[in-house]
Amino acid sequence: MIGQKKATRRHLLAAAACLAAGTLGLAGPALAQTAFPSKPITFVVPYPAGGANDMLGRLIGQKMGEALGAMTLVENKPGAAALLGAAAVARAPADGHTLLVGGLATHAASPHLLKADYDPLKDFEPVGLIGSAPIVAITFNESSFKTLKDVVDAAKKDPRGVMYGSSGNGSPLHLAGELFVSLAQVEMTHVPYKGGNAHILDLIGGRVPVIFDTATNAMPLIKSGKVRPLAVSTPARLADLPSTPTFAEAGYPQFEFSAWYALFAPAKTPKDVVAKLSASLSTALKQPEVVGRLNNVGVTVSTGESAPLARFVPVEYERIGRLIKTANIRAD
Repeated sequence: MIGQKKATRRHLLAAAACLAAGTLGLAGPALAQTAFPSKPITFVVPYPAGGANDMLGRLIGQKMGEALGAMTLVENKPGAAALLGAAAVARAPADGHTLLVGGLATHAASPHLLKADYDPLKDFEPVGLIGSAPIVAITFNESSFKTLKDVVDAAKKDPRGVMYGSSGNGSPLHLAGELFVSLAQVEMTHVPYKGGNAHILDLIGGRVPVIFDTATNAMPLIKSGKVRPLAVSTPARLADLPSTPTFAEAGYPQFEFSAWYALFAPAKTPKDVVAKLSASLSTALKQPEVVGRLNNVGVTVSTGESAPLARFVPVEYERIGRLIKTANIRAD
């Protein structure tokens, strides 16, 4: 009887030891997982330093870093119509520490124009939409064009005689111009420039009469009195431009076009990490300083939530693709 009790006790102790070992074995890897973020977060901006995208990336990166308690870095990686920087993020480790400040070019336009080393619909996790900037039709101060109707009337009288400039073939400015030409049923001559500010300098100098520019680029020019706005692609007039009609008021309610900015992580980034990133983006976008700075350059701030961006990107990719195909747009 005593021997049986000792044997039973030994069995119980052995079973308890095995159970403890198993429990520790299961807990070990879980405890070994490092909490996010565990190192600096890099925000890749696929454009040169100094532009609107760079400003936006640095501002959002700083505020998200504060919300997450992490260091943040901005890496400018321009090239191939923003495809170079986007491809680098698509290939980065899917741990949430490398993010893309993307948008219209990286996820809707450029993949239709050039060979992309990534799939915009499959190789990224949407973190959240930052905001959007409307298109503003602008002309030089001494221009005879006082309204959008003046532009259309001139184009009807002299097909292809009226020029509009852009920062390059397939740029948001070019796409907006082609959309307007198709809606107005006129012919205008597109004058593409090789990026930079050459198209703006030629507009100011009167060498090109019209540009369909993004508000991020146009608003500083308008506020400084260097150019004159003709119409803006917002549902209602902008508070900063109360005398400038919307495209709808000017007779083109179907002109719906805007540049948009969003944050993406590499595909297969853990859902909980994406959720933390999205929450920190939402927190950043609620700060008055951020809202003020973005509004100042014509950006309407979004919520930063991931679900709306996930729904939006496929629709925008198809819409811009159709426009590029219909207008027979080719890359530089």
